[in-house]
Amino acid sequence: MSRNYYSEINLHLVWHTKSSLPLLTPEVEPLARRFLKKRIIETPGAFVHEIGGIETHVHLAVTIPPTLLVSEFIGKLKGGSSHDVNQALARGRKVLEWQTGYGVVSFGTRDLRWVIDYIRNQREHHARGTTHERLEWITQEESAVEVAQAGAARRPVNGPE
Repeated sequence: MSRNYYSEINLHLVWHTKSSLPLLTPEVEPLARRFLKKRIIETPGAFVHEIGGIETHVHLAVTIPPTLLVSEFIGKLKGGSSHDVNQALARGRKVLEWQTGYGVVSFGTRDLRWVIDYIRNQREHHARGTTHERLEWITQEESAVEVAQAGAARRPVNGPE
């Protein structure tokens, strides 16, 4: 594949554990991070900036080449990391499963430090209620509901604008 391009494709990724159960336990979470990082590093042209989250979901900041299909990349990260964790813990059962769906938001390089800090401080953001909704959504339905609610909040009570 040709490397005759310049790109800055920075992405924030988020997805949940199966049924949003607290599967990223103190035993599972470090392995999940390690295997996610390994798979990103092994992807030509991809770079991992940060991996974080809480017991029910994971956040990643990555830079990818323009030759990479985002949906395939995320599918490989999710499938591969759950497989790797389950193999490593070898208990004859699945200790890590990911929920269907994901969220992806692109951001400029000048916002990289802010996104990394946001991911590093996930536990604090969730504890204080200071999460950023756009970086927590995993489905189009979630964002559509939020947009509709925001629009309704801006409309005057006594009629259309």
